Amino acid sequence: MKKILMLLLFILIIMPQQSVFAEAEDMWDYFGDQNVYGQKPVSDKEFEETVKRLEEKKNKTKKMKGENIHQGNETEFLTKMPAELPILSIPVVLKLTPDIQLPMGHYQVEGSKKDGKVTLKLYQAHYLIAEIPAKETNDDFGENAVNFVKLDSINDNQIIIEYGSVDFNAYAVMNVVQ
Repeated sequence: MKKILMLLLFILIIMPQQSVFAEAEDMWDYFGDQNVYGQKPVSDKEFEETVKRLEEKKNKTKKMKGENIHQGNETEFLTKMPAELPILSIPVVLKLTPDIQLPMGHYQVEGSKKDGKVTLKLYQAHYLIAEIPAKETNDDFGENAVNFVKLDSINDNQIIIEYGSVDFNAYAVMNVVQ
């Protein structure tokens, strides 16, 4: 009887331990949809496909914008670029004519050259506020930029608007309202 009890005791001890041993896949299946962050499980195949797509995207060579610029076509490239109009801040009221004044404010400046006449057009939003006659010059006013506009004081009664673009440089002398 002792032997039978020992055999039963031995079977009872070993049986529960055998159920603990399982394959790795069975163990992961147990955790299944209990993801802490609410993410859905991804299969190995989906993971490999995603990595492959990202590597292909990374390996695509992109053409740099300035890659084809050579000394011969720089001017053509610059003139075809959509230009952002430079902004001029005018801190004083300017006299356009004896009767018309330009209020202080911020203006986008566009230079135009038509029939030998050079003008500076001042815009606010898309509205043309003023068109000022200017004089063309070869002076770059010490600027390194291609497109620029700046305001300098000549004296207490006058200022100068200096404008530069790919096409031409110009300036306009304006009287300040006292």
